[in-house]
Amino acid sequence: MMSKFTAAVDLGSNSFRLQIGRIVDNQIYPLDGLKETVRLAAGLTPDKLLDNAAQQRGLKALSIFAERLRDFDATAVRAVATNTFRVAKNAKAFLQKAEATLGFPIEIISGREEARLIYLGVAHTLPNPRQRQLVIDIGGGSTELIVGQNSEPIELESLYMGCVSYSLRFFPAGRVDKSNFRAAELSARQELQSIVHAYRKTGWDEAIGSSGTAKAIMDLLEQNKLSDHGITQRGLNNLCAELIRAGSASRMRLQGLRADRLPVLPGGLAIMSAIFNAFDLERMAFSEGALRLGVLYDQLGRYHHHDMREVTVNRFMQRYEVDRRQAARVTQTALSLLQQLVPATREADNSDAQFLVWAARLHEVGISVAHSSYHKHSAYILSNADMPGFSRRDQARLSRLVLAHRGKLERINPLEKNASEWTLIFCLRIAVLLHRVRDDQVLPPLDVWFTKVGFQLEVGDGGLDLLPLTAAALMEEAKQWSAVGGELKIQAKP
Repeated sequence: MMSKFTAAVDLGSNSFRLQIGRIVDNQIYPLDGLKETVRLAAGLTPDKLLDNAAQQRGLKALSIFAERLRDFDATAVRAVATNTFRVAKNAKAFLQKAEATLGFPIEIISGREEARLIYLGVAHTLPNPRQRQLVIDIGGGSTELIVGQNSEPIELESLYMGCVSYSLRFFPAGRVDKSNFRAAELSARQELQSIVHAYRKTGWDEAIGSSGTAKAIMDLLEQNKLSDHGITQRGLNNLCAELIRAGSASRMRLQGLRADRLPVLPGGLAIMSAIFNAFDLERMAFSEGALRLGVLYDQLGRYHHHDMREVTVNRFMQRYEVDRRQAARVTQTALSLLQQLVPATREADNSDAQFLVWAARLHEVGISVAHSSYHKHSAYILSNADMPGFSRRDQARLSRLVLAHRGKLERINPLEKNASEWTLIFCLRIAVLLHRVRDDQVLPPLDVWFTKVGFQLEVGDGGLDLLPLTAAALMEEAKQWSAVGGELKIQAKP
């Protein structure tokens, strides 16, 4: 029986959370958890900059998590950042400080990737996953809505509305009245309008809430006997009316009203009320599964070689009608070159080797848009499409590799001169160049090694004499590397 530990860090817009789980066979058993209320979204200035006070709250929380994770291997921890990191203009600078404090890489994930992971976490807590579920997760800065069945999402969406952002926007200083509550509900209904029809058409058997807002509302309803089980439409209406009567969350006299939820309760209630009305819900159950549990199970999938990123690459190849035989040729040659240059990439699950393979398999997705400058179209697609399993940083890396696989190297000059990505770019460019004819002709023997400032490629069996088009292309390729301060030496071997 296999047993090990894994950890997920969820950097939400309201709270930062750490979840540690124990893996036994193919299941995760929660072992330990930490929560720090950071209210990161409250630190966003009107021009979308994260203020220093919010950054310091975040770094303090991460320093606490770092102590708990001190003995964890890098491969056992995955940290994800959500909506506030997506919208803050200075997120990149803060991310560097956050990673240094935590001691592990942090991925900024897209809204739909967040929704996928939330559903993965919820699905592993459901007693009957064969039923179709509508899962609602109201976070601090965004709300994720998913319809899924049998652990597979059918509909995924992330809307820019959350308990922190709506509380700040519609309920300044916590003041609540009928007018501003209706305004918040109306705004949420307008956000929901674009997805309601599609979701209703797909349908669901049960509605389920997850994360802090749903938990707080359910606790208030049950502890004050406004609902017998979960969240009900009638109980929700009564709770909203009580909030409006009190004039603020802090004046409500209800059991189970936690101090850390007071500042964000009005926004969360308004969004939940809008969801119940928009989807005509009568009742919503609650699941303890959430983003962090989904991250843990996604980690488990990668450990067992069921990597969602691999599934996504295959789906993209199918969607964009990639020439699979050409992709396989380029992949095999590129990987062979990389393994000669960096023997460590022969190891299973080597990250550089993985990304080179994915880039080689996806480098022609842009041909579906137009053949002219297709590498630019490919890079745009990989940078901007929803790619389940890939973080924004992952997608940016894939996009750079694919953009650089042909044409002028000068366009990727922002890379540092000693960046390992240059090696991946070299392998992909040479592989594409060598397979330009797009046939199954066996290539001549290839040997490659590093020079002081670049690469040397040796082509055996008189290959350059027999392949004048390839020889000319390699000479032109050498000029491209010279233009960015590197070198490519070409040597023919009889």
